[in-house]
Amino acid sequence: MAPTPPTRKGPPAPSWFTAAVLGDDLRELLGPRIPVHTGAQTSAEAQLDDCLRAREQAGARVLDLGCGAGDSIDLFRRLAPDARWSGVDIDESPEVAMRARDDGDFHTFDGERLPFGDAEFDVVWCKQVLEHVETPRTLLTEVARVLRPGGVLIGSTSQLEPFHSRSTANPTPYGLSLALEAAGLRTTSIRPSIDSLTLIARRAVGGGAFFDRWWTRESPVNRAIDLYARVRGLEPAAVSAAKLVLCGQFVFAAERPSAGQPEA
Repeated sequence: MAPTPPTRKGPPAPSWFTAAVLGDDLRELLGPRIPVHTGAQTSAEAQLDDCLRAREQAGARVLDLGCGAGDSIDLFRRLAPDARWSGVDIDESPEVAMRARDDGDFHTFDGERLPFGDAEFDVVWCKQVLEHVETPRTLLTEVARVLRPGGVLIGSTSQLEPFHSRSTANPTPYGLSLALEAAGLRTTSIRPSIDSLTLIARRAVGGGAFFDRWWTRESPVNRAIDLYARVRGLEPAAVSAAKLVLCGQFVFAAERPSAGQPEA
């Protein structure tokens, strides 16, 4: 449901002030999957850090799904030094071809069936992978299988990002939530990352250091939405929904329900 516009004294508010807010429809569909405490842009790494701090789980077994060169080994060594890391990717991945390190438990798979037993992992990390997967629902069902009850899937994916590294289809936040829940996972959080226009401009000029700043701070379109939100007096969930509609990438977290918990 759209937030009620703030009360104003004096002449009637202009129509643009009382009109429906961008993202009202998405917010209604996602409901509690959009956090109510913040409308800020975030990153998959920040979501992972928050999750690991909240769980305080020693010796967690973690899987990097689509591990590529294996760079997340360093991320987990920093955030969870005692975690037991494994990585899996397809043989023909361009990122795997560039892998130079041999200090990880690396595996390959066919892009659908994970080579692990049931309930092996506490955390599955999946950063910017699902937009490259031809059958994401099949793979997410496998993720649910290898997660332990109470285990979490954390990552990010593209929505309105231009073609890159053999990408096949970019899910919407709502579409991904449907796929997660069809796989037997409970979506706990969906939050905006960098905006789409910034990624389009970055792709058009071939990247460059100028754009790197927008991965760790509010990107230009998101800044404009924040300004509009202050004028309108919007609550954080409404701000997130507006950013999600126009995002190039978004961050997600999902959980395999424990016994007795609802799946969605």
